[in-house]
Amino acid sequence: MKKYIDQGKNDTRSGYGAGMTELGRTNPNVVALCADLVGSLKIQTFIDENPERFFQVGIAEANMMGIAAGLTIGGKIPFTGTFANFSTGRVYDQIRQSIAYSDKNVKICASHAGLTLGEDGATHQILEDIGLMKMLPGMTVINPCDYNQTKAATIAIAEHHGPVYLRFGRPKVANFTPVDQKFEIGKALMLNEGTDVTIVATGHLVWEALIAAETLENQGISAEVINIHTIKPLDDEAILKSVKKTGCIVTAEEHNYLGGLGESVARVLSTQHPTPQEFVATNDTFGESGTPEQLMEKYGLNNKAIVEAVLSVLKRK
Repeated sequence: MKKYIDQGKNDTRSGYGAGMTELGRTNPNVVALCADLVGSLKIQTFIDENPERFFQVGIAEANMMGIAAGLTIGGKIPFTGTFANFSTGRVYDQIRQSIAYSDKNVKICASHAGLTLGEDGATHQILEDIGLMKMLPGMTVINPCDYNQTKAATIAIAEHHGPVYLRFGRPKVANFTPVDQKFEIGKALMLNEGTDVTIVATGHLVWEALIAAETLENQGISAEVINIHTIKPLDDEAILKSVKKTGCIVTAEEHNYLGGLGESVARVLSTQHPTPQEFVATNDTFGESGTPEQLMEKYGLNNKAIVEAVLSVLKRK
């Protein structure tokens, strides 16, 4: 099995901040908006270097989306920033009507997504945002796995015309993707080739999938691991090619199984190549307060849960 090395744990939100810093220096049309969470979004360097291209909206997220939509009319590329809960659920009407419906070139950048927000608890831990956003016509949905990939994704979406939802998180996680790896929207990444089972994972669960694959290898099970950083448009071809070889699949995500990556994969399989599938995701529930590690363990979103899902799906081949 190919070995991946953690280059030093870092938070994906800092990857977003680094990407914004680079865009501030290379793309004069990029502007940033924030709903009173500059420190949490790690964009202070962008602000210091480009004060005239930053808009502090305050705790008025719906207003932020409207302003962002308007800025696109003058050719600007607005990046909005707040927590994932406030980037989607609180402002869904504004996103649908003012951004998605009119295909505005707004980049909706959402930090503190999923359970790993941690101690702030269920009111802030959104687990349905991927479903909300992927259902909007024309909306691209991206969920990178580590610091390097989040930085690359931030830079890449500036070159993509159309609304984008970029999801990232709060905790420091393994940083293992190559620093110079090109980010291609809609293109899955093969991390480990295998023959017995396919594991497709997104976001923080990608590293957990790699750990699970090592555990499985020690049990004589060959797992193919694919990083799905773009949930919409989904790389159907990569998924189908893999399951035709392995004959079964596990999907892993820090999200409700309703509306997430797993359901998108199930659609592809049911219409083109029916295949046994197991879901590693939250089970139609809200979160609660706790450390990220405690919550991922309790809700079954770690490498141990992926191994269990693989053992289960193998019995259905």
